[in-house]
Amino acid sequence: MRLKDKIAIVTGGARGIGEAIAALFAQEGATVIIIDLLEQGAEVAKRIVAKGGRASYHNVSVTDKQGIETLFAAVHKKYGKIDILINNAGITKDRTLEKMSMEEWDAVVEVNLKGVFICTQAVAPYMKAKRYGRIVSAASNVGLRGNFGQTNYAATKAGVIAMSKTWTMELGKYGITANAVAPGFTLTDMVAQIPEPHMEAIKASIPLKKVARPMDIAYGYLYLASDEAQFVSGICLTIDGGMSR
Repeated sequence: MRLKDKIAIVTGGARGIGEAIAALFAQEGATVIIIDLLEQGAEVAKRIVAKGGRASYHNVSVTDKQGIETLFAAVHKKYGKIDILINNAGITKDRTLEKMSMEEWDAVVEVNLKGVFICTQAVAPYMKAKRYGRIVSAASNVGLRGNFGQTNYAATKAGVIAMSKTWTMELGKYGITANAVAPGFTLTDMVAQIPEPHMEAIKASIPLKKVARPMDIAYGYLYLASDEAQFVSGICLTIDGGMSR
């Protein structure tokens, strides 16, 4: 039970990588607070509880500063601490540079960058008071190498990496670590709709010749959120089958 009795907040926990993180953390002993605008987050929490775990679902946007602060205060009041924050919520609105609208740029920056900032700013005082915390945020290998048609997404993911390094310097003396995870191509529900010929081409471009499962990424989050990683801070853990070698 690597997360026994830990209180973990997981944003974007209703599906994909976030769902895998929530399920794995609960399996490892954490009480999981799932935050997502997708109502299927409630079903994720129910499945966790049905398996003997502890989880709850909350419909709050990570861009809602007051809503996040209110929820985090309620979580802290109930449990007396918040040990782990997983900043997983994110969106894409892909378009090439010259075709990208300001609405598409702003929407991605609002969730992927500002949302991570809002949640981390809200949790920091509770972690500082306890002199313990694990902050792990979703970057992407796109934030390291760029990607065609993803100016907005790549910029936010690079920003998450930089913010994590900054928080390491600001919060480290309080026993708080801050890290990022950079997944590569992962077999989520959306990716499952890709035609087979295109999927085979994608697999061929990855040195390991396969795409990640959400749980492959979740295990990286588990390590960084655990006490085993107490001396690991300010890193970006790339999990992409060797694409960013």
